[in-house]
Amino acid sequence: MINTLYLPELREMLAEHNSLELREFCMALHPGRTAEFMEGLSAHEAFEVLQFAAPTLRAEIFSYFDETAQMSILLEEDDKQVAELITSLPADDAVDLLSELPDDRVEHLLALIPAPDRRDIRRLQNFAEGTAGALMTTEAACLDERLTVREALEKLSRQAEQLETIYYIYVVDDTNHLKGVVSTRKLVSSIGKSSIRITELMETDLIVARASDDQQTVTQKVAKFNLLAIPVVDSDGHMLGIITHDDVIDVVMEEATEDAQRIAAVDPLEDSYLRTGILTLSWKRGIWLGILFFPGMFTVISLKHYEGELEKFVWLTWFLPLIMGCGGNSGSQSATLIITSMAMGDVRVSDWFKIMIRELSTGLLLGSGLGLIGMIPALLFAPTVLAALIIPLTILLVVTCGTLTGSLLPMFFQRSGWDPALMSNPFVAGINDICAILLYVNVARWLL
Repeated sequence: MINTLYLPELREMLAEHNSLELREFCMALHPGRTAEFMEGLSAHEAFEVLQFAAPTLRAEIFSYFDETAQMSILLEEDDKQVAELITSLPADDAVDLLSELPDDRVEHLLALIPAPDRRDIRRLQNFAEGTAGALMTTEAACLDERLTVREALEKLSRQAEQLETIYYIYVVDDTNHLKGVVSTRKLVSSIGKSSIRITELMETDLIVARASDDQQTVTQKVAKFNLLAIPVVDSDGHMLGIITHDDVIDVVMEEATEDAQRIAAVDPLEDSYLRTGILTLSWKRGIWLGILFFPGMFTVISLKHYEGELEKFVWLTWFLPLIMGCGGNSGSQSATLIITSMAMGDVRVSDWFKIMIRELSTGLLLGSGLGLIGMIPALLFAPTVLAALIIPLTILLVVTCGTLTGSLLPMFFQRSGWDPALMSNPFVAGINDICAILLYVNVARWLL
């Protein structure tokens, strides 16, 4: 059984050039599982094993290798074999991999790739990173609008091996304008009516992406309409390619990772954590730590400014961490909720007033509840009942202020054309720390 195969046996097959068993190894399991069994091999050994798989299967298995192994293979293995591998990959995946290689290596490999595939890769390279054009693959099932069901199925059977997916068949005219779409299920279920033209079966109410659309906009469309793939067209409606659900999942994971890192005040990593150098990692974290140092300095200045009041009423300093924590935590909660809602398309900048009312109401409710809890230690340590009221009143104001700043500042960033995730939790917390000190001391002045 293949699933009990150990690396020494796989290496022995390679040494003996046992093509029969190596071919069986490549074909027996899902490509992802096959790649797992090859993890202990060197990149060169793994590439040798791949040579015993058919080109399409070879590309599928290769796509499951980790990035280090992929880059090693593309950089070091035989030029013609690597070019053949790139040709077998979906065009969008090939572009992504080539973008990581040195320019001279890319040009050398492209020269060995057949002209039609090279044109597809070149065309995709021209689209800006992060757009639908850069994300799409040109390998889509496109059929002439005049074909009958029988003719369409015959043509699809000849195209199938070269296509990344055939969930949907896209109907185009002589000038490659997208006219409609037919699901594979609907086409197959119409075999009994094989003389019907596909124009009679197609849906004309199309959900499409423009090549210049931001990839996040595309993922929202795919999620909203529950699509397995979405066609990409140019400004004149010409069919360019498709974006499949697996590409959308990759984008969602990439965007979520970047947003999570920005929310934590880290400049997004371009590689995985373990493959990022210590100096690079320190720089990406240090940028924001340096920026966040300034709100901390303002906190120090604020405390110095109110030194007299705090010395006069020493017991007030005992509650300062509690007050600042309430503001920072409530602000971070609001910022995270709004940033993620904006990323999912649930919230727009135009909703700012509605959000302000919701966060104001939420802040008052949360502040009231926390204020009542805070009243208990305040009564224990404050000199009078009137003085004890400083704590719950300040908590109410600080939490309300935190929810408002945490929700509105990311929207301000979005409105200004910046990434709202830049309004990170530590940054919001720093702003709210300053507000907490100002509110705390002024409430104390008013009551005392």
